[in-house]
Amino acid sequence: MLINKIRVLRRLGVRLSSSHYVTTPIFYVNAAPHIGHLYSAVIADAHCRYRRLLQPDESRSSVRLCTGTDEHGTKIQQAAAANNAPVAQYCDDISERYRNVFKTAHIAHDDFIRTTEQRHKKAVAHFWRTLESRGHIYSAAYSGWYCVSDETFLTDSQLRLDETTGTRYSLESGHPVEWTEETNYMFRLSRFQDDVRHWVKQEGRIRPIKFEKILLDTLSEQLPDVSVSRPSSRVHWAIPVPDDETQTVYVWLDALINYLSSVGYPDEQYRVHWPPAQQIIGKDILKFHGIYWPAFLIAAGLPPPRQLYVHSHWTVDGQKMSKSKHNVVDPVEAAKQYTMEGLRYFLLREGVAHSDGNYSHVKALRILNSELADTLGNLLSRACAKSLNPAQIYPAIHAEHLAHLLKHLEAAQKLQAALLQLAERCAEHYEENHFHLVADTVISTLHAANNFFECARPWELKVGARAANPAQLETIIGITMDALRLCGIVLQPLVPQLSARLLDKLSVPNTQRSWRNLSDNFATGNSVVVQRKSEALDAATSALLFQRILEEKEPKLPEQSQPQSQSSKQTKRKKVNKQHQQQQQAEKEQGEQGEQGKRLAS
Repeated sequence: MLINKIRVLRRLGVRLSSSHYVTTPIFYVNAAPHIGHLYSAVIADAHCRYRRLLQPDESRSSVRLCTGTDEHGTKIQQAAAANNAPVAQYCDDISERYRNVFKTAHIAHDDFIRTTEQRHKKAVAHFWRTLESRGHIYSAAYSGWYCVSDETFLTDSQLRLDETTGTRYSLESGHPVEWTEETNYMFRLSRFQDDVRHWVKQEGRIRPIKFEKILLDTLSEQLPDVSVSRPSSRVHWAIPVPDDETQTVYVWLDALINYLSSVGYPDEQYRVHWPPAQQIIGKDILKFHGIYWPAFLIAAGLPPPRQLYVHSHWTVDGQKMSKSKHNVVDPVEAAKQYTMEGLRYFLLREGVAHSDGNYSHVKALRILNSELADTLGNLLSRACAKSLNPAQIYPAIHAEHLAHLLKHLEAAQKLQAALLQLAERCAEHYEENHFHLVADTVISTLHAANNFFECARPWELKVGARAANPAQLETIIGITMDALRLCGIVLQPLVPQLSARLLDKLSVPNTQRSWRNLSDNFATGNSVVVQRKSEALDAATSALLFQRILEEKEPKLPEQSQPQSQSSKQTKRKKVNKQHQQQQQAEKEQGEQGEQGKRLAS
């Protein structure tokens, strides 16, 4: 038993690794990227961006993100043939599409690895020889039910039989299997069952915890040894087994080793980053990462990852996403309507790891318009309106007026309470990758800021108004911009480009956008903030953060239908920005009569 060894390896890994190494799965190039692939990437990107906010003075290499593409196996051969393309060219094309999607989505990866690269082939050969030299690989005749689509052998208990056709299917994926008999190299998986079980049971190893239970259920039954090669006559688009060109390396062993080859394995430099702090995967590949991968690593004398973070899938309008249903969502096409920042926000706002998320156009419109355009964007527009802020400044907060507002205005007290809790609550949510709760907390804080702005009635204090009070007006706008600044800092991991525009508009220096700067605000009573001088807003940056998304025109009614009235015609889609309409309406209401301004949704 290797339980004592794994404890030593775990301690060794913690001691040697000086970085926070995070990986996405590498994505199989048998098809173009869809929103499920992007979801894995934005989870990893948001996690890493948060870690960088925590340690802005550290070298960028202290947080490392790797993604890439998996390019070997039978399915790739078949996909290339179906597209009448040479396999290598097909892989190049699809891999480039992934790279472009991630670039557009601002995935700040440090490495994009491909399993067809020479550095990866070198790592696979070294890893294979390590397993072989330790006596964990042997040759044997092997027969069983093989699923080409899933690239794996399955036991009888993992299959269902269609009595009508006699065809067997995978219970998990629903894909058909075929009986296969061949001579392969086998990995002694059964030898490592207790060690893998011990690794899974460690606190925080598998998250969410429901996936730990799934792994332990699988580990409660005896694990068979697993085939780790295929005949090259059948699977030729693969890495050859070292010293035996009649066999190619099993695609999953090949693919998993990418996490090592990305950090320089087998050269000693890989130890700077190993083991990974977090490996982000979809639930469909849990067995390979939660059982095979730690077993391979332990067998090779390497520490397994510190955590697997497993996310669920996306349905589309309540239905499983699939080519046959023609409902696969292309992120490039979706971004044309929502923007890529909007798509990022929706996926992280709506997705939860433990359950499948539902992609709905109606829901996306509602969330993005309500939260990014109205709650966040419109508040910035109002605070920057020239009617209230003619000097176009992030104004100083006057201590006496701040004290008066906090004493006499309940909305100011509620905003102060929300801001005092913002950093701690969001840090807790970020640590658990609960991005939807980060968004919840930020939007709740922005609701409090909108309510404060309304209740403070700044339009009654501007120059020329009956109760003009420039110092109090500046304080109200300064408090509002403080709230916007803090929310902008917190939102950077979720929507980095939108947050950057917000902070740019407020002229927040890059050196003051880290997590520690969340304590610099009026709510904490920080004397530096209260004594801060007014600063000019960035005139080159628009106060329009997120354009409201307009629905497409509805189909015309048949000619025999009742003619539309003139007013009905006027309600058709107008290419006018809704934020500006709201701002203009608010300014009309900000007359000297002291009429109350338009109330934002809260």
